Amino acid sequence: MPDAEASGLTELKIPAKTEFIGLAKRVATSLGGLLGFDLEQIDELSIAVTQACGGAIEAAQEAWGPGATLKLSFASDDRGLAVEVDAIAPRSREALPPMRRPAPQARSVERNAEAEIQRALEMAMIRLFVDDFRHQVDTGRRHIRYRMVKYLVS
Repeated sequence: MPDAEASGLTELKIPAKTEFIGLAKRVATSLGGLLGFDLEQIDELSIAVTQACGGAIEAAQEAWGPGATLKLSFASDDRGLAVEVDAIAPRSREALPPMRRPAPQARSVERNAEAEIQRALEMAMIRLFVDDFRHQVDTGRRHIRYRMVKYLVS
């Protein structure tokens, strides 16, 4: 399904905050169930979506500070489910309205190195649970995207 024609199922926009990852996970697992994924495949999809959202949130906070939006796009065909997780910069046309937020905290060099290690681990975990994974960061365009595909095995 990497470049196959896919029918759009739904799109979800949530604030780029960890407390909203559960919502994204629930939508992904519900769609996986509707498409006929077994429990193991649904669990793998859930883990991958959780990791992708966490990575996108971390990258968005490093790039733009608080206030970003996550947009999850779900598409399917007869072979599986594709999930794209896009981080949208604050005050972009597609972004959600700003929420109240605390002042940003400065990050130390040690915390930046720790964040890089954490991000590498998250991406490795995603690759374990999906069949196709791509990661793209374009700070010039203010865009971060995680694309995952889980194939439906009959």
